[in-house]
Amino acid sequence: MATWPPRLPSAARYRLRRAAVPACLLAAPAKPDAEGLAVVDIDIADGRIAAIGADAGDAPAIDLGGNQLWPCPVDMHTHLDKGHIWPRAENPDGSFDGALTTVAADRAARWNAEDVRRRMEFGLRSAYAHGTAAIRTHLDSIAPQHRITWPVFARLRDEWQGRIALQGVSIQKLDLLQGGFGDELADLIAAHGGVLGGVALPGPELPALIDRLFQLAASRGLDIDLHADESGDPQAQALRLVAEAKLRHRFAGRVVVGHCCSLAVQAEAEIARTLDRVAAAGLCIVSLPMCNLFLQDRGRGRTPRWRGVTLLHEMRARGISVALAGDNCRDPFYGYGDHDMNEVFTQAVRIAHLDRPIGQWPAAVARIPADIIGLPSHGRLATGGAADFVLYNARRFSELLSRPQADRVVLRGGRAIDTTLPSYRELDDLMTAG
Repeated sequence: MATWPPRLPSAARYRLRRAAVPACLLAAPAKPDAEGLAVVDIDIADGRIAAIGADAGDAPAIDLGGNQLWPCPVDMHTHLDKGHIWPRAENPDGSFDGALTTVAADRAARWNAEDVRRRMEFGLRSAYAHGTAAIRTHLDSIAPQHRITWPVFARLRDEWQGRIALQGVSIQKLDLLQGGFGDELADLIAAHGGVLGGVALPGPELPALIDRLFQLAASRGLDIDLHADESGDPQAQALRLVAEAKLRHRFAGRVVVGHCCSLAVQAEAEIARTLDRVAAAGLCIVSLPMCNLFLQDRGRGRTPRWRGVTLLHEMRARGISVALAGDNCRDPFYGYGDHDMNEVFTQAVRIAHLDRPIGQWPAAVARIPADIIGLPSHGRLATGGAADFVLYNARRFSELLSRPQADRVVLRGGRAIDTTLPSYRELDDLMTAG
């Protein structure tokens, strides 16, 4: 029986034997079992994958005994700047409106550079300890916050280089992109190597606002990443409008749309019409199941009637790129979470029935988001790639998804890192009533 945690050698070259890997995360073809897992041997040399399934010669070997090994995951939709304000800014009723007003008040009163930096770094340390290797975070970019948060983000991106690859996306109402502020913000984002985003809210002016977004992005060579249809209103159809705009503008950049909750409560004909446009436009979708479960269809004294998630199975059946991500963490939009992509995957499987079989769905937290955000070396196991893994004391998916995997082992460059999580007490001085 394999011991846990495995005793990794100090040698620069060694072999991990009998690792169960989701076959969809292997760059080379492999024959999976009925669950989609392939048992392979992996040779590691000088922090990189020297070979998968090749003879390691006399290199030290560690037998994983069929326990699972995943590449480090990618969280392509977070809000690090909002994170960990719940103790001082709780959502009063758990509603979407309650989240909006509470965050706005906290931002106006408390979000100076030091406050934002410390909370963002706390989130990064948590994500790193859980194994995450890349994060795309949305950053509140209304004036004057954009001039505070983006420089903080840029410094953290430099400091965390080599541990977590960081990308930044603006978030603000699309109407704020009208006029001079839109040009100022787009220039700021371009200067920081970021992505142009926003919230596409329903209204008669939405098509024109989406056109303005595409014009700003195209003129500066920026990709787009939007929040859209984050409600249970069947009349909310921003997703289709974004797809049509991408086709109309012949936009060459990548376009990501997050949430898309209202699609699940629309008529079948409308769903088909929208998804056909999404597929034709090549949009990428990111679903945030934990946050959507928390906010959607909430009403005081009543049980929610639907889960809030978008139509993941129907999208994938059309060949649409679909990723899963963590979204908010311990803020008024989601009062829980720990920047843990294993939790995201586990909850998504349960909430959206991503099982029977699980099959290709592990790619939605690793290879697919890595490809969407332009990190093709992340989220997969390939010869020559970095030996960045998460090892789980779990053989089958029923074992992986039944426990929180607190005893996981995270390897970066072939070496185990310290997975001790930061203490919430570190933020106590920021949590006093302001």
